[in-house]
Amino acid sequence: MTPPLFTLDAILAATGGRAAGVSATEINSVSIDSRDLGRDALFVAIKGDRFDGHDFVDTAIANGAAAALVTDGKSVGEGRIVVADALGGLRDMARAARARSRAFIVGVTGSVGKTTTKEAIRTVLETAGETHYSIKSFNNHWGVPLMLARMPETAQFGVFEMGMSAPNEIRPLSKLVRPHVAVITNVAPAHLENLGSLENIALAKAEIFDGLEPGGTAVINADHPQIDILLQAASAAGVARVITYGFSAGVDWQIVDVVTRADGSTATVERGGERYALELSVAGRHMLVNATAALIVADLAGIDTGFALHTLARLGAQPGRGQRSNFGSADKALLLIDESYNANTASMGAALDVFASVTPANGRKVIVLGDMRELGDTANALHAGLAPAVLASGATRVHLVGQHMAALGQALPAGIVASHHQSVEQAQEVIIDDLAFGDAVMIKGSNGVGLARIVSAITQKFSNS
Repeated sequence: MTPPLFTLDAILAATGGRAAGVSATEINSVSIDSRDLGRDALFVAIKGDRFDGHDFVDTAIANGAAAALVTDGKSVGEGRIVVADALGGLRDMARAARARSRAFIVGVTGSVGKTTTKEAIRTVLETAGETHYSIKSFNNHWGVPLMLARMPETAQFGVFEMGMSAPNEIRPLSKLVRPHVAVITNVAPAHLENLGSLENIALAKAEIFDGLEPGGTAVINADHPQIDILLQAASAAGVARVITYGFSAGVDWQIVDVVTRADGSTATVERGGERYALELSVAGRHMLVNATAALIVADLAGIDTGFALHTLARLGAQPGRGQRSNFGSADKALLLIDESYNANTASMGAALDVFASVTPANGRKVIVLGDMRELGDTANALHAGLAPAVLASGATRVHLVGQHMAALGQALPAGIVASHHQSVEQAQEVIIDDLAFGDAVMIKGSNGVGLARIVSAITQKFSNS
């Protein structure tokens, strides 16, 4: 018989809370969204940037929540578990879930590729046993404890993504998760506005080592100039074992003989005297790097490498992270490549490199690019610096969205820039009207720009045409 996620007594013991009119004795799901409640749900009333969950406690209970975890003095009524602070209570539940777990735990961070690498690792691990993993991009101060609190006692593997936008954010998350393996996908110019330099970004990523379990392993991509900072940080944190990977010479797992196509990628991964044929159904050198991290984790988890390679061959691109859709007849289909979830200079370069291998069915190559956020004083220069990669992609029309994309527009030949708008609202109709069946269009920008709305609009128009 499957044990409950938590008993009421276990929640009270973990949080030091008190039950007020709670009739449920078991909790089997945890949510911070009053509209999305699972079976026997505990609604946690955390205060976010825009909303305070305490305003939705009654709605959650009306929608079927078994109980609500609330901050003392902020919500009164039946069905409450009252604690000093609701977010603190969620962290207490996360610690309790981790303390009882016997799972092999993996933590993933990095400037680019966190979610894709997490998905690659999850894909491999779940073929070997019950695997719990972060959904969406729940990787911040509330997302990580929420994902950890949801981990069943029966899970054999756990994979948790950890993000940050400032120093001292990953450290407490890693100490909560206590991974056996800590993966750093890379260091790139993301969150420069808050961190000031690539060196500081590397140090912030290296905070993941502070939560690593004794005897744990650091798995580090070496394809960036800050690798020595990460290696030194791992040593200072007392990490028992370090494994490096990437294209660089001298790494423990080296990617060689790379072949990229519009519909996939292949490479050989060398490890000591062994060679493995890695074949993916998704395009891009960066995807080969992400998959190699998954191979290493699989090996550390005791999973046969041949089996892991077979599993990774079926790995697909995620929504907003390179997912492809075709609309219309095969001979004149519109190809939409959705890279709308996020962007920095590294991921922009990788996406444009992939787009260079794309051939439209019977039309033009079109790119929609939105601002890269949180780059500070270097923003305009870094946007302008994308020009060579844009030209190398073979795009004949480029639509730009956002303030800093003006710098890229000035760096590109005038004839290639089809439009530049400050917002998605201004740009959407122009972009939609410019597209036709037979074109190939890639859309990429930081999530805050909102380019996902253009993806949805394109999908709606061309799937109904």
